[in-house]
Amino acid sequence: MRYLTDRKRAQGTGSGRQGTEHHWKMLVSSILMVLVVPLFIFVFGAGFSGSYEDVLAYFGRPFPAIVTGLTVTVIILHVMREAHEAIEDYMHGVPERLALIGSTAMAYTMIVTAIFALIKLAL
Repeated sequence: MRYLTDRKRAQGTGSGRQGTEHHWKMLVSSILMVLVVPLFIFVFGAGFSGSYEDVLAYFGRPFPAIVTGLTVTVIILHVMREAHEAIEDYMHGVPERLALIGSTAMAYTMIVTAIFALIKLAL
């Protein structure tokens, strides 16, 4: 700790300037997953008790659709941040930038696709 300046100690960011921010984002998404995933398991399990029309009607209701959308969003964003950490640790230069752009684009595409599918089920 003796190599940190007073300003860096006060800001709590360290030499890379993003470690604390990443840690807090991962902590918040982990806590959200602890709360949302068990709820999603019960909601998702209760949705498959009937025929195809019953499942469509069940996921057409607001609560199961919101829980499913929230779960998908939180999990994909958490995995995206972890992938970014791995990419930043093991890749450098242009390949790193391209991999970060690709993983971000893939994550947001997956979120939009999942929410679009939920909207299609609800309508």
